[in-house]
Amino acid sequence: MSDDTRAAFFDGTAEHYDDDTFHASVAEALVSPLPAGPELVLDVATGTGFAAYAALRLKPARVLAVDVSPAMVARAEAKAAAQDPSGVITWRVGPAVPMPAPDGSADVVLCASSLHFLGAVAFADWRRVLKPGGRLAFSIVSGTRFKPGGPFAEFVPGDLSFPTDETEAAALAHGFIDVSARTFTVDGGDRIRSVFLVHATAP
Repeated sequence: MSDDTRAAFFDGTAEHYDDDTFHASVAEALVSPLPAGPELVLDVATGTGFAAYAALRLKPARVLAVDVSPAMVARAEAKAAAQDPSGVITWRVGPAVPMPAPDGSADVVLCASSLHFLGAVAFADWRRVLKPGGRLAFSIVSGTRFKPGGPFAEFVPGDLSFPTDETEAAALAHGFIDVSARTFTVDGGDRIRSVFLVHATAP
């Protein structure tokens, strides 16, 4: 599937993406355990920028946020005047794998609510861009809950096994050290949403 096809699909979801507050909750939960003061944070498949903006609490020198969808990036960047007046975040339209960053340049890699669209190929790229000791934080949907169908299923790569428990979620971060995984659940009243949050360190 071409990048243009993927971009068009996600462009079509951009207008109402922020209506789903679960994405913001996931991003905040991913960022909260990370250490302050990173030089460079990479936000992979940023969408409308929830994780990039959450990363500002870490007081980073720079954040690079990338997404294939021009409409998603436009909506993210439109929030910058209010949420990032100092211009710490750089927004870029393009494929998020591979990230447009040099080898061993990043202190933190974030991927919130997007790995199920990127596939297992993302992990090798994350190991590439992270410095030794750099931190990885990503969320992943549960295989018991995530059942894509219709046109949506075409955008889910087949190289990733979706975990059914925290042990399986942690095992996805193969090649990383100090890996931890926990279940993150939000009760919206009429709907309970949950994902696995995984944190790991580059060797």
